Amino acid sequence: MTFAGWALILGFVAILIALTKPVGLWLFALYEGRRTPLHIVLGPVERSFYRLSGIDPQAEQSWRRYALHMLLFNAMLMAFTYAVLRLQGVLPGNPQGLPGLSPHLAFNTAISFTTNTNWQSYGGESTMSNLSQMLGLTIHNFLSAATGIALAFALFRGFARRQAQTIGNFWADMTRVTLYLLLPLCVAYTLFLIASGVPQTMAGVVDVTTLEGAKQSLLLGPVASQEAIKMIGTNGGGFFNANSAHPFENPTALTNLVQMLSIFLIGFGLTWTFGKAVGNTRQGWAILAAMTVLFLAGVTVTYWQEAAGNPILHALGTAGGNMEGKEVRFGIAASALFSVVTTAASCGAVNAMHDSFTALGGMIPLFNMQLGEVVIGGVGAGIYGFLLFAILTVFVAGLMVGRTPEYVGKKIESREVKLAVLAIAVLPLMILGFASLSSVLEQGLAGPLNKGPHGFSEILYAFTSAVANNGSAFAGLTANTPYYNWLLGVAMWVGRFFIIVPMLAIAGSLAAKRYTPESAGSFPTTGALWVGLLVGIILIVGGLTFLPSLALGPIADHLAMIRGQSF
Repeated sequence: MTFAGWALILGFVAILIALTKPVGLWLFALYEGRRTPLHIVLGPVERSFYRLSGIDPQAEQSWRRYALHMLLFNAMLMAFTYAVLRLQGVLPGNPQGLPGLSPHLAFNTAISFTTNTNWQSYGGESTMSNLSQMLGLTIHNFLSAATGIALAFALFRGFARRQAQTIGNFWADMTRVTLYLLLPLCVAYTLFLIASGVPQTMAGVVDVTTLEGAKQSLLLGPVASQEAIKMIGTNGGGFFNANSAHPFENPTALTNLVQMLSIFLIGFGLTWTFGKAVGNTRQGWAILAAMTVLFLAGVTVTYWQEAAGNPILHALGTAGGNMEGKEVRFGIAASALFSVVTTAASCGAVNAMHDSFTALGGMIPLFNMQLGEVVIGGVGAGIYGFLLFAILTVFVAGLMVGRTPEYVGKKIESREVKLAVLAIAVLPLMILGFASLSSVLEQGLAGPLNKGPHGFSEILYAFTSAVANNGSAFAGLTANTPYYNWLLGVAMWVGRFFIIVPMLAIAGSLAAKRYTPESAGSFPTTGALWVGLLVGIILIVGGLTFLPSLALGPIADHLAMIRGQSF
């Protein structure tokens, strides 16, 4: 580990903390439906959309109606994308003449982008046409991200409102987030990427002569525009197979830093928005403090392990840290930081191959996802996942002080606790169930490249990534098979919507409650004690649930590495 490496990590956190309130203020304006400076230009577009679609943005919805509209919208989008991918071979915008996708791969990809997972069982440049990238995939990068933020707004209203039967309007939330947040950010971001050397063209291939005089064909396309929403929307699906390790997606150290910042930008801002929504910004800062503690702990372990390197190679006379699978232009610190950032949020973009990390270095990205990516979270998904753990934590705290649990002025009763536990339990049930099944079935065992504990880690990582809607992978797993495409597709759908619906039910239940002012017996939820208890509950729940699987995978792999054994 070096001073420069730690300066990068701490500087990264400092920049994000400085941006938290400005971003949170903008998000709060959208949360309340207030007018912004962009309304001068985009207001007529918003009103035209409502008129054409027959939507009344002032018509509030109950949690059931909000959930129904959200589910129907996403199901229709998934069906549309499936059709585009299957018909790719006969549609325009296909300069390479690529064929349509197989049924199982189209199913997997359509669900992947609908759920904001962006798992890729394919190589982007060799499988997807320009039209499929733009119409089939990039549209989901915007709308799945907007869905996540809209859902966070709905939960905020549940905590903030008193004796209300509604939690907002799904269509209005989606429209405002897309028009006034995601689109403007991505236009500016795209221009920055183009200026940095990222391609933005409808051309498919350009032939060049290398410095050695050889002829080479370079694949191009509308990369910059997809890259922008890929990072801002914490989607993660790369235009190229190498994702953000590819120089056409992430050419410089500056673009690498901006990509990492953009992954966390909205997640940080939403914590402040939550505090403002419930009338106490200290609540938001407390949540951000807990997130940051978890994040820095993960970065420390990953950077330490990657900088320490592989003792097997050291014994052969090769000194230094672990550079396998990493880009020289980024180095160990930036690669370790990127891996923790992308798995602490629901992003999944990678600038290094996680399968090539040391055993414990690769375990931290895996564990981040197993915690439900509550460490910082993606656009919306992280904050509502974190608030589910907050409900569980105040329930435990209420038992400790002998009072009915309360959080930001709302009594947490059996209904909310049951729904929170139900949502939290989805991850371990799906991850461990599908990973166990794939570890004994012939079709599952055909996927891993490696044997032993590392091979198990490849399977475990795949289902963890799918259920947690992350999309990154231990790339040694061959996932483009009917077995993995169908099963991972189901895992992604359940991991997204089987958590969202209980969460919306909690929002509806909380909105109907009266406000309960704090008293001398209330457990404080803004100080260091609360932050420590919240972090502890998250780690205890995650540790008790996933430690046995981690022991069979990365921990066993680490012990084998110390003994000089590799797989």
